[in-house]
Amino acid sequence: CLCPAPSNKRRRCCESNSQCYGGSGGALLVLALLALAIWLGVRYGTRLSTTVTIYNENNDDRIEDPLPIFDTCPNNTVQCDGIVDCKLGSDENNCVRFGEGNSLQVRTSEDGRFLPVCYKGWDERYADQTCTQLGFRNSYVTKAAKSQTQSIGLTLTSRSSSLIQGAVKVSSSCPSQETVSLQCVDCGQQQSTSRIIGGSIAKTGQWPWQLSLHFRGSHICGAVLISPVFAVTAAHCFPSKALAPSTQWKVYAGVVSQDNLPQPYLVEKILLNENYNSRTNDQDVALLKFTSPVVFNDKVQPVCLPTSGQQIPPGQKCWTSGFGTTEAGSGTVSKDLMEVSVDIIDTRVCNSPRVYGGAVTRNMICAGNLEGGKDSCQGDSGGPLVCQGDSRWFLVGITSWGAGCGERNKPGVYTKVSSVLPWIYRKMQVRMDGADKHCRRAYLTSK
Repeated sequence: CLCPAPSNKRRRCCESNSQCYGGSGGALLVLALLALAIWLGVRYGTRLSTTVTIYNENNDDRIEDPLPIFDTCPNNTVQCDGIVDCKLGSDENNCVRFGEGNSLQVRTSEDGRFLPVCYKGWDERYADQTCTQLGFRNSYVTKAAKSQTQSIGLTLTSRSSSLIQGAVKVSSSCPSQETVSLQCVDCGQQQSTSRIIGGSIAKTGQWPWQLSLHFRGSHICGAVLISPVFAVTAAHCFPSKALAPSTQWKVYAGVVSQDNLPQPYLVEKILLNENYNSRTNDQDVALLKFTSPVVFNDKVQPVCLPTSGQQIPPGQKCWTSGFGTTEAGSGTVSKDLMEVSVDIIDTRVCNSPRVYGGAVTRNMICAGNLEGGKDSCQGDSGGPLVCQGDSRWFLVGITSWGAGCGERNKPGVYTKVSSVLPWIYRKMQVRMDGADKHCRRAYLTSK
């Protein structure tokens, strides 16, 4: 289930759960304070938009990094030229994206538009480097895609560059009309496919990207696996500076029951979207970085991120999952992973006076049933809204807010992933830079 906008964050599990934080009286007090902080933050608070918030595994204090817009850059800075001019590298972020069919699109200083990369001369080292640049560990598969038109593209050059945008130049067309299709991770695959519409217990392997985010031993929010070292969740799951060092958070993967938890993955850093607005719930997204890579298996797989411009039409049937309460107002989180099918709802309908009266921004997407009965609820926050396409599942939304749970004319509202995709890639790229930048410079050199 969810929580009302903007006065409630619907999806955190323990806001009304006296059993959520078991253990000593001190733990109960801390968790009570956390719940109070959540309520106060939602009811009265505003989140500063001048810092990006990080929780550091090696230091229990929160670290605040300057935003890229406040990056230190020389006057002659050129964006997307393959040369890092700014101190934080913001001039070379958001220069790579994926279009339909995983078409690799790169923006260069030469043109300024996102253009397809020609396949001639392309090989695995370019594929690996490009994926590493985006925060993935390497590439999964790359191939030639046939372009239907003789359109402008980017050809590879002999220039040495640590970034793909510095290794290409604009060309009037691609040889043989072949462009690069690139997939950085095998994603969006289920091991179990049988589902019951209307809300039911999920089977093992059915939603292998679903994660359970625990604070001091109790489920608080969901999260979604997108790579071996990164997951996304809702920013409102982390409302308190004092009570949320990353050492207190653990992530469980491949879980369908809270009664049978495997070894957790530890959180190294938590990055909140600097543009997240706790009053309106806009851009409610956070990125988790793990201390060690998640091991993929039949129970644990990443979901696919949407491609640029990917459209999900109103009426399309999608799915959401989570460990949240199964009844509005319930004080107990579900021990079983629950799933429910929901329909995408037109934003204009969602913003109508009888629904949410204009509270749904362009960075949100509505899904559910206006008649009620199908919804996410408290504790589902940060979990996935996924839709299927081309035999794979794509992350369309992140469970964010809503009024009540399953109420008539009050569907669930989700962070629209396609809107925050540039932010996700930018943060993945920045967080991988420290470990991989020397290796990356060895990749894209002249042949």
